[in-house]
Amino acid sequence: MQNPAQENIPGGRNASEYFRAKLRFEIDVMDVAEAAPGSLVVVDTRRLSSWDHGHIPGAVHIPTAEIPARAPELIPAGCRVVVYSWGPGCNGSTFAALAFAELGYPVQEMIGGIEYWIRNGLPVETEVGVRTEKPDPLVTAHQG
Repeated sequence: MQNPAQENIPGGRNASEYFRAKLRFEIDVMDVAEAAPGSLVVVDTRRLSSWDHGHIPGAVHIPTAEIPARAPELIPAGCRVVVYSWGPGCNGSTFAALAFAELGYPVQEMIGGIEYWIRNGLPVETEVGVRTEKPDPLVTAHQG
């Protein structure tokens, strides 16, 4: 198998089209945090134990495997959906975004997942209430 770092990759128009398309379907944690209330539905796609450990306040919990059955009853058709999972090392939100797209929802994947949400010092809801951590200066996009 060839090393991807040694592959001859296309530049120009092909690369430009790919990255333009990619950016349309991804959203940064700070953009989600700053979105106008009611402009999108945030969906945590992790299992219940992960949700209980902590999730974005106001998020809807639908594990990826349950999206085809539960999304239509919980999220009105046409609503803009943002999905997230653990973080950059997890592709669970990619599978979830695909499931929502196949149902016809406008959907974006929150890059960085809950890990980067927390590391940016944004609120996390648990069974004992809402908490925030000190922002990590190595990853924070928010300096205010």
